[in-house]
Amino acid sequence: MNENLTLTEATYYILLSLYTSNHGYGIMQQTEQLSQGRIHLAPGTLYGALTSLCEKGWIVPLPFEEGSRKKEYKLTKKGLVVLRNELDRLKQLVANGEQILKEELYEKEIS
Repeated sequence: MNENLTLTEATYYILLSLYTSNHGYGIMQQTEQLSQGRIHLAPGTLYGALTSLCEKGWIVPLPFEEGSRKKEYKLTKKGLVVLRNELDRLKQLVANGEQILKEELYEKEIS
């Protein structure tokens, strides 16, 4: 797996919302809620992303229930690895930023 993989914020939240199985509208709602409104997925954008994520093997569609119109998806083990790797990458970004800004603040205090 590519260790330098960087997810878009939308992809990160889609994968995160599929930690438990979910359908398209539920993914859109949860993504918007988790991102505090920063990410608003249009249906065409979401379904394009879901197709791409299925092709990568990061998510899979669940079998349809008889008479249901809702297609549900779930995160695969590969998708969970991608999601955890991205979380680790983001933690490192935050830690680096906090370290640098803390040093900058310290330098200003002693100047």
